[in-house]
Amino acid sequence: MSRARLMIPGPIEFTDDVMAEMSKPTPSHVDPAFIDTFGQALEDLRAVFLAGKDYQPFILAGSGTLAMDSAVANLVEPDDQVLVVDTGYFSQRMADIIHRYGGETTILSASPGETITPEQLQETMAKRTYTLVTITHVDTSTGVLTDVQGLTAVAKNEGALVMVDGVCAAAAEELRQEAWGVDVYLTASQKAIGTPPGLGLLVVSPAALAKWRERKQPVGSYYSDWSYWWPIMQAYEARKASYFATPAVNLIMALAVSLRQILNEGMENVFARHVLLSNAVKAGIEAMGLRQVPTDMEHAAHTLTCPRYPQDVDAGFLKAVRANGAILAGGLHPAIKNEYFRIGHMGAVSRADVLIALGAVEGGLRSAGYAIEPGVGLAAAQAILS
Repeated sequence: MSRARLMIPGPIEFTDDVMAEMSKPTPSHVDPAFIDTFGQALEDLRAVFLAGKDYQPFILAGSGTLAMDSAVANLVEPDDQVLVVDTGYFSQRMADIIHRYGGETTILSASPGETITPEQLQETMAKRTYTLVTITHVDTSTGVLTDVQGLTAVAKNEGALVMVDGVCAAAAEELRQEAWGVDVYLTASQKAIGTPPGLGLLVVSPAALAKWRERKQPVGSYYSDWSYWWPIMQAYEARKASYFATPAVNLIMALAVSLRQILNEGMENVFARHVLLSNAVKAGIEAMGLRQVPTDMEHAAHTLTCPRYPQDVDAGFLKAVRANGAILAGGLHPAIKNEYFRIGHMGAVSRADVLIALGAVEGGLRSAGYAIEPGVGLAAAQAILS
């Protein structure tokens, strides 16, 4: 039997070309060929985020949490007023990081499955001046998609910088960094970017770089300090060798392949493909009679689906799903952790992957004693895909 497909919200399945690149012998980080690869990856990351040439990309050895830490460490000083748009577990993590660096947070929270509207943000920002607003594009714990464009417009109009956690959104959900005015957009390699875990990725606007340069106090994290990393990124993009800490060379080589695949597909096509596959999964889940965590499909993510367990079914059914060919994830948000599961569908995911996952869910539900018409979810998904 073939192995079960990995359909969690990261790490994802990677293309054969990306995995082949990972298997190559490790070159020196100052090898001319690697310098060119690193420089191209920096340029392509900027292009994937639809950012201008004066926006600075950073490719760091670490996780998405490192990308969050790096952004906050460099842009938040003690007593800075920061407004956190909270749509789940990872929004709360952002608030925790801000506290570590002395920032004062106002947390604008949505109930699990709900979102925050631009109008709600405007009402909150009218009460106080903020230097920074943080937004989670897709919170992996709830499957909620925020209106980054609308929220950013409000925040920028009030004079704040905008930092967006795009870990579960980048290279899948629509994002136009320069046009929308997003100052920091960050992500990790193992989700829709399509590279194995181990890279924290950021693209930073000129306005955010200016705030960093005007800091009154040193950056509190040695490793994350852009004072060390900015000249490294500048050098590699100029195709020159430089050194602060050894880069994750094999991962950067693989990243260069995955970014080129994304750009060859075209960003508009990438956005549209994720919408199509998401609609198919959600149609299949609805046809099976399962509700979802997002309270309105208008703010449901296109990178994952978060179905609620039907009555008398719990996380134990995920073992049966795996036996039927798909590896899915359990719940994550502490308030509803035992009430739902998560299906990832981002990056190199195909129509066949979607159908495999839905068929596995149907089989798992029947194994758990849930009455369901065979093939009903698959038929609904195929109607969307066709």
